[in-house]
Amino acid sequence: MDEHSHPAQTARPLDQLEAEITELAGHFNAAEYRWLTLVAEFDRRNGWSDGACHSCAHWLNFKCGLALGAAREKVRVAHALETLPKISGAMSRGELSYSKARALTRIANAEIEDYLLSIALHGTAEHVERLVQGFRRAKEAEELSREARQQAERCLSYRWDDDGSLVLKGRLPAEIGALFVKALDAASEETSTPNVPAGTCVVNQPPGDPDDRPSRSARRADACGALAQAFLKHGPRVLNGGERHQIVVHVDAETLRGSTAGQCEIEEGPSLPAETVRRFACDCSVVMMFENDKGEALDVGRRTRSIPPALRRALNARDRGCRFPGCTHTRYVDAHHVRHWAHGGETKPSNLVTLCAFHHRKVHEGGVVVQALDDGAFRFVRPDGRAFESFVPAGPSDWTQLPLAHSDDDIHIHIDRNTAVSRWRGERMDYGLGVEVLLAKDRRARNVPAGTPA
Repeated sequence: MDEHSHPAQTARPLDQLEAEITELAGHFNAAEYRWLTLVAEFDRRNGWSDGACHSCAHWLNFKCGLALGAAREKVRVAHALETLPKISGAMSRGELSYSKARALTRIANAEIEDYLLSIALHGTAEHVERLVQGFRRAKEAEELSREARQQAERCLSYRWDDDGSLVLKGRLPAEIGALFVKALDAASEETSTPNVPAGTCVVNQPPGDPDDRPSRSARRADACGALAQAFLKHGPRVLNGGERHQIVVHVDAETLRGSTAGQCEIEEGPSLPAETVRRFACDCSVVMMFENDKGEALDVGRRTRSIPPALRRALNARDRGCRFPGCTHTRYVDAHHVRHWAHGGETKPSNLVTLCAFHHRKVHEGGVVVQALDDGAFRFVRPDGRAFESFVPAGPSDWTQLPLAHSDDDIHIHIDRNTAVSRWRGERMDYGLGVEVLLAKDRRARNVPAGTPA
């Protein structure tokens, strides 16, 4: 006999192999459901938020070896199953695979759950996927039709009232409306009238009103004027370029070094914690200004980068993203000084490491310490002295113990021809009819009258 042949593969009857494969598939389905319920609870209780990860999906990627995209999908399905008791029940009994459950949870709700489950139990995963895709395309067509109506019906009119006021009336598509509201809210904050002593006359406010602050509606009216003035002054150019992202922070050198309290604030804005400013200063533009004891500027230096572009390119090539254990971010990372330049740290590769914004904040404001090791690696240490380290979970090494484990946990998988085996017998699937049924049920759930155009 060939040393690579497997005696059991030729000695065991095929029907016995088929029975064992389908039985284990049922156990796998039930185990996957149990695992998903644990993931949902773990995420709900924020068990992943220990400082190393910023989502449950990143934790699964870090601790369980799942690809990040697959981990996000597992978390989504886990939470979706909590609202779908019939689909969850079928999966917990081993009748429904994860592939089918994943597809169903993209569109399932209480109104269409029964119908979808029937399709899933009597069809293949391919049938389920194609039906879900057809339903989502139909829903997308409805949404596109709704958006087209918004575009067709968009309007803005105005008239001058008898007292000279301008009266506006408009209807904006959702996208433009959201942009307008965001700009209006921002302008409202910028034009808010500060509190003034009682009895002082305030524009847009009835005399004698005990509230010295204009109403929210009045502030929005003032904001419309600010938006008009800004556009007339600057035009559309304000939407271009990178300068709009610039934040100017004033900080004393001694404060930055951490040896004394002093100025540490956003220009024309609030004060900031010194550690937050040190995070900003890790990789930023710096202008050195020397003042006398009266605060008068004696000399203003040139603006320089704390990390030159050439060095930044070298760091990107070396680190290829955030170096924090388990993090998968490769873009929009900061260069962090292990020993801050304000404390005498050198701006060279051995003293620099790239971190995503989340983990950069953990290092500065969160108390995590970065240690540069002799071999060029970096160690990240928690405030309590423990290091963040990756590990491979020690799961059961023998797959044959899965049915026994289910029995111990009171999970009973009754194996027959309907468990973990598609009930499809070769019939043709009418996807058009299936989508129509789902749309009808969906409209009924939303109380949309029959015959209403999309």
